[in-house]
Amino acid sequence: MVSSSRIAIARKRRGLTLADLSERVGVSLQSLSNYETGRTDPTRETLAKISAALDFPESFFRKPDVEILPPDAVSFRARSKLAAAPRDAALAASTLALELNEWIEVRYKLPAAQLPTLGRLDPEGAANVLRTRWGLDDTPISNMVHLVESRGVRVFSLPPEFADVDAFSFWRNGTPFIFLSTLKSPERGRFDVAHELGHLVLHGEERSLQGPPAEKEANAFASAFLMPEASVRSCIPKSPLPSQIVSAKKIWKVAAMALTYRLHDLDMLSDWHYRKACIELSKQGYRSSEPRGMPTREKSQLLEKVFNLAQGKGISTRQVADELNVSTQELSSWIFGLVVTVRAGSGRPVPPASAARPRLSVVR
Repeated sequence: MVSSSRIAIARKRRGLTLADLSERVGVSLQSLSNYETGRTDPTRETLAKISAALDFPESFFRKPDVEILPPDAVSFRARSKLAAAPRDAALAASTLALELNEWIEVRYKLPAAQLPTLGRLDPEGAANVLRTRWGLDDTPISNMVHLVESRGVRVFSLPPEFADVDAFSFWRNGTPFIFLSTLKSPERGRFDVAHELGHLVLHGEERSLQGPPAEKEANAFASAFLMPEASVRSCIPKSPLPSQIVSAKKIWKVAAMALTYRLHDLDMLSDWHYRKACIELSKQGYRSSEPRGMPTREKSQLLEKVFNLAQGKGISTRQVADELNVSTQELSSWIFGLVVTVRAGSGRPVPPASAARPRLSVVR
């Protein structure tokens, strides 16, 4: 029995239209449509061609049906500008990554979600309340990914071909998820985590909000969460020079432009100083990149622990991929390339430094 939904999700994962796949496989458009709607099943020979064209093993298409995440369930940035193909491809990849999360949760007890619903507060107030509840006071956050993972958020990476998708988040059966692009600078990646955290606590069931207003609130939350007002005022003089902004951004591990925006928001830069600083920083390349920034981007510590524990039991990443009926490369694209990292060098993975360590144990 072939799962019709898995043909559709595999096609969308590869960013192909029905016409694209029809041409690659050599079957009619109508036949493919019938396969995806379950009206008819492909023959064994046709399934082999579909499997080869989409780079998924035939066993993948014989697993139970899976429901792709609907676009409305996900907080996409610049939703109106995002084309359907990369959006659907990202949703397909995240739907498949949820099957990895299920595989993990069957075997390991992961941190429970500790995210309050703060939709009735303004973004600045919500960021302050969340910091207080998590016991963070005003100190800079050493690692955003490790922090949210320790509070029960599941963090996965987006395959590198999704350049148009920065990050997105959603709740699934009471568990919060964040998916991150691995193509951005480490500083902007940290801001993306804080931005998606803002969506999760501000725009949940209590208060649904989408579009530009939601993005504006999530940005304000991220700015306040990463750069608390008291911390910023104690470390930077009013009306700082661009060189002082570039130096100070290292305190909070943020982009120079993000700190500049925060200083203007806190009235520490006048409108004139803000425009002047933005122009100067743009000339130095800080608009599109982060010169002399953080050397490496943040990755999942929880996933690294899971795969280390699995390897300790003799379960290779290849075996995990086989159990999920995907390739090792596909699996690697969801876990920040962890498969490559674990196999590199001496063969012994080096855990990243972080103050916040997610706790997990084996399910017995």
